[in-house]
Amino acid sequence: MLRFLFTLLASLAGLAFIVAIAIVLSIIPGLPEISALRDVQMQVPLRVYTHDGSLVAEFGEKRRVPVRIEDVPEKMVHAFVAAEDDRFYVHPGVDWQGITRAAINLIRTGEKTQGGSTITMQVARNFFLSREKSYMRKLNEILLALKIERELSKDEILELYINKIYLGQRAYGVGAAAQVYYGTDVRSLTLPQIAMIAGLPKAPSTTNPVSNPRRALARRNYVLRRMQELGFITAEEYTDAVKAPVTASLHSPKVEVEAPYVAEMVRQHLVDQYGEEAYNTGYQVTTTILDKNQTAANLALRKALIEYDERHGYRGPEHHFDLPADASDDAEWERLLQTFPGIAELYPALVTDVAKDSVTAYLSGIGLITIEWSGLEWARKYVTENIRGAVPKSADEILTRGDVIRVKETEAGQWRLSQLPAVEGGIVSMRPSDGAMLALVGGFDFNRSKFNRVTQALRQPGSSFKPFVYSAALDAGFTAASIINDAPVVFDDPGIEDKWRPENYSGKYYGPTRLREALIHSRNLVSIRLLHAIGVPYALQHVAKFGFNTDKLPHNLSLALGSGAVSPWQMATSYCIFANGGYRVDPYFIERIATLDNPGFFVADPARVCAECEDAMAPDEGTTVAVAQPDPEATADTPAPDAGAPAS
Repeated sequence: MLRFLFTLLASLAGLAFIVAIAIVLSIIPGLPEISALRDVQMQVPLRVYTHDGSLVAEFGEKRRVPVRIEDVPEKMVHAFVAAEDDRFYVHPGVDWQGITRAAINLIRTGEKTQGGSTITMQVARNFFLSREKSYMRKLNEILLALKIERELSKDEILELYINKIYLGQRAYGVGAAAQVYYGTDVRSLTLPQIAMIAGLPKAPSTTNPVSNPRRALARRNYVLRRMQELGFITAEEYTDAVKAPVTASLHSPKVEVEAPYVAEMVRQHLVDQYGEEAYNTGYQVTTTILDKNQTAANLALRKALIEYDERHGYRGPEHHFDLPADASDDAEWERLLQTFPGIAELYPALVTDVAKDSVTAYLSGIGLITIEWSGLEWARKYVTENIRGAVPKSADEILTRGDVIRVKETEAGQWRLSQLPAVEGGIVSMRPSDGAMLALVGGFDFNRSKFNRVTQALRQPGSSFKPFVYSAALDAGFTAASIINDAPVVFDDPGIEDKWRPENYSGKYYGPTRLREALIHSRNLVSIRLLHAIGVPYALQHVAKFGFNTDKLPHNLSLALGSGAVSPWQMATSYCIFANGGYRVDPYFIERIATLDNPGFFVADPARVCAECEDAMAPDEGTTVAVAQPDPEATADTPAPDAGAPAS
């Protein structure tokens, strides 16, 4: 009987071995090539920078900052080895001791709570396999780990691991975790911080120091204890580290230059060009904007809009709360202000006391502040766009206790009553020689309105359009010295009105005027007579050379007064032609795009105006250049040479 049982068991064991070998041999050919790990493409977010290298924005679901193993502190390597795989530098990819412990635990409890996974096995799973708990997946994981160890060095495996693992709060890899939890890079982390990050892979969503500081602290101290047991840190280092408090908090990407409208333009362009993969391919986009120009543009636009808005009067508080007369509860005031976000440099504040010539208000995060009369006296009541109320004589004519107001800090450090502007605007700056965008602000505050008023808004350019009409006149043969009569004129034009009587802004008339003077002083009547002389069709044909869409421009004499619809982007582009001597350049805002493995993925190569070439092509002294000139006595009733019939 014993002989029979032994033979049966041996046969079964042999059969099991043959089956196992067959399964392994059937799996091995289907295993992925490990060489793919050498060229692995990490999912890295899209980052946008200024020309000077300052971060503008980051886009993407996953936050990842790839690091090289040689840039990782030795203690961080020790921390991960201690926490995840203390025999990492000894085993061949699979730790049979760990697998044995996991098997014994499975037999004892019937639960697959321990997987016995090494760091190499985790790399195999993270890059090639799913996270399902099955015996077949585990076998694939083991075979892949053995294959990885044969083809990659330990440092290469560890580098893949620390860049791939999820560490909570959308942070993938230790580089991102250092920024997310501590706002720094891996080289600047302290020992307790290193241990905190090394403890995250086990349960990154529930044991990270932001969502559950208590459990994260226990896990951190476990990692520190393991580091001491393995001789990676001294007893003194361990004692000091476990006493350290939890200092982690959420840190957003540190935006160094405020240019959200520019960032959105870049995002839209890359998504249009490369699809949704633009968010995860690691594109690093360098724009053409300059730090100092962008900062100056932000300040200039906001200052202009606030001052313009205040000149039209104070429209009152944003909201009013009925506060008990004797209430003085900072926590309650803080709660009331939560629904009023800060916009630009205008902060919400709650009025808590009103004196004769000053106001006390609670400002979130700061406490009580005082607004003196110098910061209040401007607030005459808004009545209509052109009418304000009487000059206030005391603070209680302006505000009452419980009002939610906006305040801003002056350069002198004083607080001033303000309000969110009812008017909006945009500003754009370009380099004429090649069309590079140096600064762009599309509105008062991007979080308040994402509509880009530089590229999307079509507005009447007004008198700023007149130079293009004068350019058409010069092209038609007029000169800066040509005379046009600045005098009243009446047009019968059904396209505008039955009778159109345009006037100068000043209401005055100056008689015969040279074009030079008419343009300097923006004389409406001279501009209209000039356009009438050359003809609207001729003018439209000419301004089209500047890039204007003539379908959006009026086909009548009001064109001279800038009554068409034009974006600030188009106006800036067209003015660049004047600034660079008549050459048209295409505006651009992306200077370079780099990827993780290709720093020169895209490099802008715009056409540039060559000033030296222009000088070299200039005629020698004494050369006579013939220029066709109209009759000096030309008026609105005299058409320019070859300009066709005057427009009606």
